[in-house]
Amino acid sequence: MVARDKLYTFEEFWEIAQLPENEGRRLELEDGVIVEMASSTPLNTVTAMRIGYFFNAFVIPRDLGYVTGADGGFKLAPKGARQPDIGFISKRRLPNLPKTFELAPDLAVEVVSEDEDIFKKAREYLNAGTRFVWAVYAEEHLVYVMTMGEKGAIMSLPFGEEDILDGGEVLPGFTLKVRDIFPE
Repeated sequence: MVARDKLYTFEEFWEIAQLPENEGRRLELEDGVIVEMASSTPLNTVTAMRIGYFFNAFVIPRDLGYVTGADGGFKLAPKGARQPDIGFISKRRLPNLPKTFELAPDLAVEVVSEDEDIFKKAREYLNAGTRFVWAVYAEEHLVYVMTMGEKGAIMSLPFGEEDILDGGEVLPGFTLKVRDIFPE
C-alpha cells in the first residue's frame, strides 16, 4: 500500500495506522507519503528478535528505558515516521511510556532488506536526534554503526563476527558480540 492522494502529517498518519483495517501492517511515513513495508525474511526477523532479546536483558533489570519492536513507530519529522526493527529510548528522555513516540529513538536497529536505502533512513534517524543507527546485514554477518559526523556527514564503522558492539553513551556498559546476533 502506498497512499499518494495527499501528503500526510504525523498525526494524520498515526490515526490511519491505528485503523482496524491496518492492524498487522507495517506502515511508515516517508516525506508525507504513507508506505507499507514488506514482511521481513525469516533470517532478518530472527536476527532482529535476537538483538531485542540482548537489549531487553540489559535494559529491563536496570530500568533504563524502553525497547521496541518492528511495530513501534517513531516520529522523526512533521511528515516522517519510521518503525525500526528494534528501537531503544531512555527513561532520561522519556520517563513515562507515552501513547505515541513523538520523538526519535536513542538507538535504532535496522536489519537491512534488499533494495532498502539504509543511508536515507539513517540520515532521517540521526537528523531527528537518534545517537546511533545499527545497520545489520544478516546474510553477511556484518553490522555498521552509523553516527552523525561533522558537517552532517554520516560516519559508518563496520563490525564483523569477531567484533564487539557497545552501547556507547546511549547504553553505558552494554556489550554484544556480533557473532551472538546471528542464528546458527
